[in-house]
Formats: sequence, C-alpha cells, structure tokens
Amino acid sequence: MLKNLTKLPFLTLALVAALSAQAPTSPVSGNAAAGKGLYYSYGCYACHGYNGETGARPFVGRWGHLATEQSFVTFLRGRANVAPVVPSTSMPNFSEGTLSDKKAKDIYAYIRTFKSSTPELKDIPTLNAIVEAAKQENR
Repeated sequence: MLKNLTKLPFLTLALVAALSAQAPTSPVSGNAAAGKGLYYSYGCYACHGYNGETGARPFVGRWGHLATEQSFVTFLRGRANVAPVVPSTSMPNFSEGTLSDKKAKDIYAYIRTFKSSTPELKDIPTLNAIVEAAKQENR
C-alpha cells in the first residue's frame, strides 16, 4: 500500500493547484440580491449546491466559464444556440427568451459572492499524516 504513495508528490501538487484557484475579480454589473432569488428559482442550487462548492457540479475554485460576466452570459447563450433541443451536458439551455441578460447578470453577481471554504492544507490532519508517512517511506 505504501508503494502507491510514490505518486503522492504529484497528487499533492495537483491538490495545491486546484485549491489555489483564485476567484474572478472582473467587474460585475448585476444585482446580487436579485440574483440570489433567481439562483434558487431557476434551480441552479440543485447541481451547483447552495454555495457553489457542493452538489454534482461545484464551481468555486474551478471558475472556467465564470471568469467574467460576459463569458458566463456567452456560455449560457452559446449552449442554447448550439444545442437547443438536446443539451451537450446535463446543464439546461438558457436562451435570452428563457433567461434575460439582466437576470443572467444578476445570477452572476450572486455567484460572485460565493467564497471557498476549503481549509488551508496545513489544517487537514489526514492529508498531513499521509504526506508524513510518504516522507518516512522514502527515507
């Protein structure tokens, strides 16, 4: 079992990279308070969780299409134009007729209030024990 720990440095680096993803800092024009209601009424929480870190499709720390307000709206519109009947992923399609730009920007403003609750690596006892065991194995 400990022989498999030789891959630990690579896994640790990948974990550090994933945990250190910075939240976007681009300007936001939507209204976060309005966006909160829309996030729930459109069912976003069902896949993305109540804080963007839980559920089947978490995104906090993996911002991707959420890097800017415009990239978020473009993602929603592009999907509706590319796959209007059969979605390319399990995420619903949102054309402007379904979700206006104003509402999409409000949702984006709300999403941007989400903060990562991921602990510092030094505060994860099990991970630290595994790292220490790997160090001992390699001595």
